[in-house]
Amino acid sequence: MNLLRIHHDRTSFLLHRAAPRRPSPPFPRPSRLRSSPASVSVSSPLSAACCGFRARGVSERAPPACGDGRGESFGGVAVGMEEEEEDLSVDGVVYRNTLRLVECSMFAALSGLVYFLSNSLSIENYFGCFFGLPIVISSMRWGIAAGRKTMVATAVLLLVLSGPLKALTYLLMHGILGFTIGSLWRLGASWGASIFICTLVRALCAMGYVLISSFLIRENILDLITINLHASISFLFTASGINTVPSMNLIYAIFGSVLLLNSIFLVFLLHLLYSVFLTRLGMRTSLKLPRWLEKAL
Repeated sequence: MNLLRIHHDRTSFLLHRAAPRRPSPPFPRPSRLRSSPASVSVSSPLSAACCGFRARGVSERAPPACGDGRGESFGGVAVGMEEEEEDLSVDGVVYRNTLRLVECSMFAALSGLVYFLSNSLSIENYFGCFFGLPIVISSMRWGIAAGRKTMVATAVLLLVLSGPLKALTYLLMHGILGFTIGSLWRLGASWGASIFICTLVRALCAMGYVLISSFLIRENILDLITINLHASISFLFTASGINTVPSMNLIYAIFGSVLLLNSIFLVFLLHLLYSVFLTRLGMRTSLKLPRWLEKAL
């Protein structure tokens, strides 16, 4: 017999008996997945988060398995980036809001600058018909709210540059009338209704301007106008051989009629001018023009 072999086997047997037994694991072994012939589901969330491929037999109706908190879905598709690209497109909400804000700001700055320079150079009478045009364009392109914001922004700019008197003069003589024309055209009103309403607005704004000017210079301008009108009519009656003194009611009626006629002619000319400009700018489809003007244009 080989003594070395016997000694080796005995030593290994003693070491095996002396070695302590390892304790059993405290957690039970995970149960095996039950396979189904229809589909195979992934049970570990770690494997679902790390794997970027779909196993064969996985149901197509399963939702995206994971995301990184920034809008990325299970295949690495950036859903949030796609939404941002849609918002910044030409038809997106963010793009249109930004474009509306920029256009209204530029129109307000242009109106304020032109009015300020015209007033400083005493050429306001030559460019007075164009002061309400930016408000009309803003109302036609972006809505009534945009036209109102353009008018208010222009008045605030003039308030900073020239003071409250110039800002108030712009509002009464040009701003409110331009906003009324743009709002009525935006709502699709006919020319007859638009001219009638704008005439009343223009007459009321002119009266307000006269009253404010009277308050500032401490003189009743309306009284001076009626007195001069009474003297002129009395002279005409005397020259015509009519021995009658006109009453104040007749003077007021004549004054109101002249004011309304002035407002009607001005509003009609502004309607013609603004219609031509908007037609040249490619906005003819949004205008409701009379037939004779459509044939002329």
